[in-house]
Amino acid sequence: MGTQQHRHRPGRLHQSNKPFKSRHASKGSLKEKSKGKVNRTGIKNYSGAKVLDKTDRRHAARMEQQKKREELTRTNRIFEGRHGVPKIIPVLSLSPDTDVNAAIASLYRSVGQEPPQTGFESSVLNAERFKQKIQFVPLRRNFVDVLDAFKVADMGILLMSATVEVDQFGINCLLGILNQGLVNVAPVVQHLGNVAPKLQASVKKSLVAFNQQFFPNEEHLFTLDTEADALSALRFITSQRPKPLAWRDLHPYLLADDVQYVPSNEEKGMLKVTGYARGNPFNANRLVHLQNFGDFQIEQITTAAIDNGRMTDMEEDDKVLDKPIPGEQDDLVSENEPDFMDNEQTWPTEEELMEADARVRAMGRTDLFADGNATSGKVTKRVPKGTSAYQAAWIVDSEDEEYSEEEEDDSDMAMAVDNNDDDDVVAPAEFQFSSRDDEDEYEEVELESKQGYQDELTAEEEKEAFEHYLEQRKKQFEEHKEFPDEIDTPMDQPASVRFARYRGLQSFRTSPWDPYENLPVDYARIFQFENFARTKARVVSQAIVGQVKPGTHITLWIKDVPKEAYAAYSKERPYIVFGLLQYEHKMSLLHFQVQRDNAYEEPVKSKDPLVLHVGFRRYAVKPIYSQNSNKGSNNVHRFERYLEMGKTSYATVYGPVVFGKIPCMLYKETDNVNEPILVAKGIFVNTDVKRIIAKRIILSGHPFKIHKRSAVIRYMFFNPDDVNYFKPVQLITKYGRVGHIRESLGTHGYMKCSFDGPITQQDTVLMNLYKRVYPKWNTELWKGGLETGEYYSDKMTE
Repeated sequence: MGTQQHRHRPGRLHQSNKPFKSRHASKGSLKEKSKGKVNRTGIKNYSGAKVLDKTDRRHAARMEQQKKREELTRTNRIFEGRHGVPKIIPVLSLSPDTDVNAAIASLYRSVGQEPPQTGFESSVLNAERFKQKIQFVPLRRNFVDVLDAFKVADMGILLMSATVEVDQFGINCLLGILNQGLVNVAPVVQHLGNVAPKLQASVKKSLVAFNQQFFPNEEHLFTLDTEADALSALRFITSQRPKPLAWRDLHPYLLADDVQYVPSNEEKGMLKVTGYARGNPFNANRLVHLQNFGDFQIEQITTAAIDNGRMTDMEEDDKVLDKPIPGEQDDLVSENEPDFMDNEQTWPTEEELMEADARVRAMGRTDLFADGNATSGKVTKRVPKGTSAYQAAWIVDSEDEEYSEEEEDDSDMAMAVDNNDDDDVVAPAEFQFSSRDDEDEYEEVELESKQGYQDELTAEEEKEAFEHYLEQRKKQFEEHKEFPDEIDTPMDQPASVRFARYRGLQSFRTSPWDPYENLPVDYARIFQFENFARTKARVVSQAIVGQVKPGTHITLWIKDVPKEAYAAYSKERPYIVFGLLQYEHKMSLLHFQVQRDNAYEEPVKSKDPLVLHVGFRRYAVKPIYSQNSNKGSNNVHRFERYLEMGKTSYATVYGPVVFGKIPCMLYKETDNVNEPILVAKGIFVNTDVKRIIAKRIILSGHPFKIHKRSAVIRYMFFNPDDVNYFKPVQLITKYGRVGHIRESLGTHGYMKCSFDGPITQQDTVLMNLYKRVYPKWNTELWKGGLETGEYYSDKMTE
């Protein structure tokens, strides 16, 4: 009997390899292999779509590449040729001992031209060898001027010293340039001859490493000691293509070559700004923005003659390029006027009107009914005898009291004011209890005006008070980090009154919250977009078309400009004009995604005053911060009292609308305008007015008795009415238990609660309450940096 050899038989899941390529198979074999199966058309291949083959895809990619090349050629063509636009090259001194004018003079001499003796005025170098023009903008060590110049720069020259390190001003300038939008730079080192020859290589290596901290791809370091070195630097500058800035190229802009002013009255007049148009085409129907002065309308746009130093017999008249079309020009209205009559109104009765008049009389407002002190210009107050005018100014009348949500946010233990009950108004004591018997105990005191106020503290006492204030801020910040959002329930006031504006949420991410519920009056002043993304796409597409093409030497006739805007013009400082897109003058709710700067270690609290640099505009703001979370379906985001280090947050302010991913910076002002402190940086997100910022407070209680899943909790409330008021709100513990209030016990706020599991004695019971918060209407145009008298040292004195 022969032995049968075992043979492996593959199972059902065994991999079967293809014996040969399918393209070599015959039609019959493929049909037999398919066994009647039909290839199903994919869902994404909708009916009517044309399926591109390999040749069509290759042709489409070639056309896209050609389109990009043509766009790049068109962008660079405006700088080339005899009639080309000069490249704007700011020259920035990063070290105190560098000389801006000496660097520019070396570049002029490298092409055999005599440098102009114009000080810090900009000059144009016609480099015929490279078929380009270069406009050098020498900058003083002024922080605002540096940021303005690099907003319109095509490239920049950074001067560093071989003997003196870059100071704090230079580092601040580099950070500002980096955060507002990166441009190509040419690093230049001066005073290299003062270094020993053996150490020059190490000095160059150190400076390149320092420069790469801010510009990682920049490996060059130029010197201007000889004409050959200067020519090499000039060749590098002319060969570089300007790096596009998306937010800048979206707008039309120009750097002023000349500014003239024709007054129309004592305060306003016509401002004529001449320069080369850049970016998108200027449109006379749109507004323009002047730094530190706001937005204005255009009267007309005309051509301007180019001053090339040549005398001509015939002068061409300026041609009108564009004029505003009536009915299509943007107006200067930035806010809505709230109409309070749109709300539900009930006409007051005669008794209510009489009660209101009596209440006003009781408050001492006799100036509303008779000619009293209202016309004298002096303010008097009836106070006890012996009270000084300074003390009388601090005695608060009922008409001086004003509810402030900001004060409530600063101290959650403050007494809340019930604005809904007008019958709770109490007359001042001096009017309610005054009689003939105590007439001798009171007298009329004239209050001091604000101009006559004298400082009560000396400089040393003021310094001690400020240090004490900073210590208190640090203490509050440390307490917030240890016990975030936890507050104590007041014992002298019912919690239902103190926290009447708060609510409980079963789920912070999914519980419904009406975004139009109880909105403040400020929301009636702003504009809301039905579809912000679609409006942005339409506005940007319209901005590409215009009569004034980039590269044209034009004059903007800007009307109704205050004379201070012309007084701020100086040929030794950059004067720039930006054109606005449609709707960019309208006020709305702006959200920025920001992150704290690592170098700033002080606590940053919501509503702290800061300076916001967003694109080409600067504002003094007091932003509120919220979490950067997109997980919830109800668009509710938690309010943050402090801007935390190492995480991104949202900063919300009222401000004019902006389009695009525009970078922003938040600075803290100091006594020196050239030394602001960078607090945070980020980018603009959207104008979502439905975004709910919810402030959270946590009420805490402690277990008194525990029995399985039930427990008696105390110290969360101090009366049974509050327990019943907050009974529907869910409870949580620090160890993760969830429960609810069952009933009140006794008269001291004890309550019986049930949880989803047994709790321990060391656990803490918490109740989360939320209320919606809004930013304050305090956004103002920042007008700093206008003084030209004081500048940082341009050159170290020997």
